Amino acid sequence: MARVVELLGLPAGARVLDVPCGQGRHAHLLAEAGYRVDGLDYSRHLLARARARGTGPALHYTRGDMRRLPARWTGRFAAVVNLFTSFGFFADPRDDARTVAEWARVLAPGGALIWHGGNRDGVMARFLARDWWRTADGTIVAQERNFDPLSGQLVVHSAWYGPAGHGEREHRIRLYTPTALAELLARAGLIVEQAYDGWSDRPVGRASGEMLLVARRDELPRRRRPR
Repeated sequence: MARVVELLGLPAGARVLDVPCGQGRHAHLLAEAGYRVDGLDYSRHLLARARARGTGPALHYTRGDMRRLPARWTGRFAAVVNLFTSFGFFADPRDDARTVAEWARVLAPGGALIWHGGNRDGVMARFLARDWWRTADGTIVAQERNFDPLSGQLVVHSAWYGPAGHGEREHRIRLYTPTALAELLARAGLIVEQAYDGWSDRPVGRASGEMLLVARRDELPRRRRPR
């Protein structure tokens, strides 16, 4: 979070949206850094854990869908943060575009977006079809992965067995290259100004497993395309 604060470079009291905020681990720290923070998430369970960390005049949580952020938030925030691979889980790629458009809508002109997640090029460069590991309590976790290069979706099937029980689940995530994500953001009026290799200060490269993008909302109104 120190890196996020450094990249934002905002004065104390600036409004920041953490979306999705999950259990509030980032929103809480951003509030401690002096920002006025709103966190939004769809999960009642995670929001309950977030509120248990503490709320106050500078920290509020809202349950909602990031594809349809509250109308009252238009132009409200100096920054939006989307951290630790919290993007690309919708089945329909148009929902990713809707989400990005909502981020742009709630940003004030000149406001910043910080996005952090996987880099498709880097993930595929070291792709593992299957692996397994043992957790601290002795639970064995195994994963099998498949990647569809046409849809860009990575499908992960997980199974676990241990002292607390056993089970399995599957999830999918759409991976983006830096170019594709920058183009998606640009269509919403968010222009990428910096692109890093994860949380480092090195520029993102083809082999980077993670990327961190800093984009800024156009300060001028977007012109309508001629019909």
